[in-house]
Amino acid sequence: MTTNLDPAAQLFLANVGRIQQRLNQASEEVSSGKKINQASDAPDQVEDLLQLRANQQHNQQIQSNLKLAETNTEAADGALGSSIQLMDQAVQLGTEGANSAASGTDMTTLSQQVGTILSEMVSYSQTVVDGQYIFSGDQSQYPTYEIDAAAPDGVAQVSDALATQQMENPAGGSFPAALTAQQIFDERNADGTTASGNVFAALSGLESALASGDAVSVEQAINSVKTASAYLNQEQAFYGQAENRIQNAQSFSTNYDTQLQTEISGIQDADIASAATQLTESQTQLQASFEMEAEMPHKSLFDYLG
Repeated sequence: MTTNLDPAAQLFLANVGRIQQRLNQASEEVSSGKKINQASDAPDQVEDLLQLRANQQHNQQIQSNLKLAETNTEAADGALGSSIQLMDQAVQLGTEGANSAASGTDMTTLSQQVGTILSEMVSYSQTVVDGQYIFSGDQSQYPTYEIDAAAPDGVAQVSDALATQQMENPAGGSFPAALTAQQIFDERNADGTTASGNVFAALSGLESALASGDAVSVEQAINSVKTASAYLNQEQAFYGQAENRIQNAQSFSTNYDTQLQTEISGIQDADIASAATQLTESQTQLQASFEMEAEMPHKSLFDYLG
């Protein structure tokens, strides 16, 4: 492109442009606190910065998931602790019923009390956190069990969803953090028959034994309740382990987030003191350039002609 400017003027404008660019860059760094505000500021570092930000966002999502899992496991741990206490109460009622001095009326009353415990146990299987049934696996909007007098054990299964969700560990890998109500309260053998740790069946059996008034049957039912109670303790231990794994994952995630933020800051954050110095120097240079240009003689050939 042709221009009417002489070489000196072109050089002056080029120098002013460079100073103005440095001034603008320094001003933006001071005002934003960042040395990279757009891709053109550091094209060779943009890819690294974007990857770090993506890693940080992913890590923050993991933190959110872990927090939700922590709330659910704490609630599950508490529900199972209360369930175990119910089993202890059932054993006490059964022991009282097995006493040969217990009358038929006493047996009936004790049976009804065990029936109430069974209903409460079903309620614990329906534990809800933030509108979600935490023992319902992948169908957490519905309970897994409900009381049904027509069912063999007085309890009907209305859902059979599995708990397939795994918690991502920011340190690597994943782990389960939830069990289903069927795994906890309704243990079954491979062929579908009632297993020895079945909580619902044990309580239902004790309720029936007390209603029959047969002390021998009551003694047998008490043993079944004790076995189911021991099984409940094992299931509660699962949640204790899950809570520990969640806490360890949260600790790692917090440290990792700090590391990522440090790396992001190292690339992105401006040296405010240096940028402020550059801003002042550029302003001084720009002002001096204009002052010098104003003092330069600006005469043409016509100024020397008469």
